[in-house]
Amino acid sequence: MLAGCASAPSDTAASGSAGAGENCARMVTNSGGLDDRSFNQSSWAGLQKAEKDDGIQARVLVSTTENDLAPNVAQAVDSGCGFVLTVGYELAPATEEQAKANPDIDFAIVDETVEAPNVKPILFDTAQASYLAGYLAAGVSKTGKVATFGGGNQPPVTLFMDGFADGVDAYNAAHGTSVQLLGWSKEAQDGSFTGDFEDVNKGKQLAQALIDQGADVIMPVAGQVGEGAASAALATGDVDVIWVDNDGYDTLPAEYRPIVLTSVIKDTEKAVQQIAVSSTDDSFTNEPYVGTLDNGGVGLAPFHDLASSVSPELSAELDALRDQIASGAVTVTSPSQP
Repeated sequence: MLAGCASAPSDTAASGSAGAGENCARMVTNSGGLDDRSFNQSSWAGLQKAEKDDGIQARVLVSTTENDLAPNVAQAVDSGCGFVLTVGYELAPATEEQAKANPDIDFAIVDETVEAPNVKPILFDTAQASYLAGYLAAGVSKTGKVATFGGGNQPPVTLFMDGFADGVDAYNAAHGTSVQLLGWSKEAQDGSFTGDFEDVNKGKQLAQALIDQGADVIMPVAGQVGEGAASAALATGDVDVIWVDNDGYDTLPAEYRPIVLTSVIKDTEKAVQQIAVSSTDDSFTNEPYVGTLDNGGVGLAPFHDLASSVSPELSAELDALRDQIASGAVTVTSPSQP
């Protein structure tokens, strides 16, 4: 079923009108939908900010199944807008096809690379921030076991998991500990996956299996599926969650706030706004945007309600590591890096 432009209520979509040319933008979500508590939601927030601050009329076409993807990109192109934003690897084929057929339209795609003169990839080196998250998780774990799992074995997902694994290893090396990581092997590039990004029950089941093995800090990299991990953690009572993409303390239902240790943040909102504006002022290029710790494109969220569980010494170590990674003194590597 083809999803139309979301134009109401006003607090979730902008008013916009077709045919506004350079002052008009369209976004197409992947099949996870708009309110995914992840990159669809934060990408749309960026376009909404571009409308509010920069006068760019914006609308979003919401995909609910894979069958919506190509028709929605075609509909975005047919709107007459000068800028089309697509979100996620699922949209790469349709984005590439439409970009080649419409060289006068600027395209950007989040978390994927499409090589074309008029397509700008929006990428994030999340391994850098996930390294800090892994170090933190190992530092606060009481069981000596932490975990991560993904929605699918794809580079934007495993990039988080690789950084997390390296962070756990770094903590062990620095402190002479042997905190164990469940759910992912960086060496084997394989681990635990739910197989999709929408089925919350799958996330709950997989998280519970990891909890049953002793994990007391879990980082789900699975979009909406991750909410199932939060549910399992909350029910257990002594397990914390590290969210990804945006600050889960703000985007998850408030009942989960007591168990959100931190989040590995991608500042998709800021990147999308800047790139949408570049399409209107003739500064748009196809050079990939890569968010890093150094440029503020990725980072670690505050500890919020769990700040007291992070010792001043551990917090200072994290601050120092952040500076070392940003400066290049500590290098975080992954085969999935942009």
